[in-house]
Amino acid sequence: MVTLRVRSKHASPPLPGHLSREEFAAAYGAGEGDLERVDSFAQENGLAVVEREPARRTVQLEGTVAQMSAAFGVSLGTYSIGSTTFRGRTGAISLPASLANVVEAVLGLDTRPQARPRSRRAVDPAASFTPPQIAALYDFPAGVDGSGETIAIIELGGGYSASDFSAYCTQLRVPEPVVSVVTVDGATNSPGTDQDSDTEVMLDVEVAGTVAPGATIVVYFAPNTDQGFIDAVTTAVHDTTHAPSVISISWGDAESSWTSAAMASLDDACAAAAAMGVTVCVASGDGGSSDGQSDGAPHADFPASSPHALGCGGTTLSASGTTITSETAWSDSGGGVSETFALPSWQSSAHVPAPSNPSGGRGVPDVSADADPNSGYGVRVDGQSVVVGGTSAVAPLWAGLIALMNQQLGTSVGFINPKLYGLNGYPASPGPLHDITSGSNGAYDAGVGWDPVTGLGSPDGARLEKALS
Repeated sequence: MVTLRVRSKHASPPLPGHLSREEFAAAYGAGEGDLERVDSFAQENGLAVVEREPARRTVQLEGTVAQMSAAFGVSLGTYSIGSTTFRGRTGAISLPASLANVVEAVLGLDTRPQARPRSRRAVDPAASFTPPQIAALYDFPAGVDGSGETIAIIELGGGYSASDFSAYCTQLRVPEPVVSVVTVDGATNSPGTDQDSDTEVMLDVEVAGTVAPGATIVVYFAPNTDQGFIDAVTTAVHDTTHAPSVISISWGDAESSWTSAAMASLDDACAAAAAMGVTVCVASGDGGSSDGQSDGAPHADFPASSPHALGCGGTTLSASGTTITSETAWSDSGGGVSETFALPSWQSSAHVPAPSNPSGGRGVPDVSADADPNSGYGVRVDGQSVVVGGTSAVAPLWAGLIALMNQQLGTSVGFINPKLYGLNGYPASPGPLHDITSGSNGAYDAGVGWDPVTGLGSPDGARLEKALS
């Protein structure tokens, strides 16, 4: 099965926006004429149309390997990387003239794993915190619990255990939120099949769910491919049933590991979220400035580097009681400068280092919070209590904070990036964030104001909510 991303019927909407999902679909979904061209292409090549979603601008086609190879002018074969076997292609994808300007991406011909979870288990942590303790240290808004909000969580493997989550909420004496599961492209909720992925799933759900226990949590499971990743995000963004107001993503990889078409499609999905007032929080990576690459060069992590996402970096936190005693940049926090996405206008005064590629320039992360496994989060995974860190914890933490602020403000903060950079008062006066000024992730150092390790800093929730109001 392959996914075809079809162009929008109109140019992209101005940002930030607060269009309803129905308004967005009517104005910026796929045009019926373009969808009919795809239908004709499928019929001519013996492919079946199994899904047709104008709002998501996607058409899914099914056929044999031979039919797909002929239809898209490629050669498909079976390949292996270590113990992982996948389908790959050789040759550039070709489309008939009738679809040349209609189809923006063809996804699913290549099924190699696309992303990695951004969580890391602690071996012998110096300290650990529960998510509510972290929320208290960051002074998250009081008197609200996220009621009326829905947090979407994107997962590309592993599973959610209802019994573990129930036991965890009971242990923390936190009301248990409603958790729903949505399957995408045939993926299933499969706890117990992969420990690393289970750790990611439970960390995401337990952090977001206990910080904002009144919110509804919806977990979207998809295959770990570029097709699955993009289909999961577009499904969440355009989900009129659950209507999430914030999306948490803790999976990613270096920009260099993505195709340009896949990056453009996923960034476009994040832009659609921004147009509908949905905040997309994305972990910035756990490999330091190299993002785990071995070429010696710095790499930004995607989709955190999307200019329509809130990139979430990491810190090392020390505390006494309910007071932060020190906070420095976590040495493994992903961060740097995009080689793909240009410097956004709202980041023009942030003094982002120059990119190696002139077409790049977007600095990442935008914000940060505790991520060091040595000051990690106590969670429950596969029946065991473990301490976990990584920028994977920061994305759902910020998603929980966004849900609390949305409830308190009575409206979605939506695409928050321009607002955050507009509120940043450094060096003249502090903004509504804790500026992190010491530490390094390799190529970059933390410093006054924005930096490519911790962004604008970690949250001061009550001050931030007040500033946004």
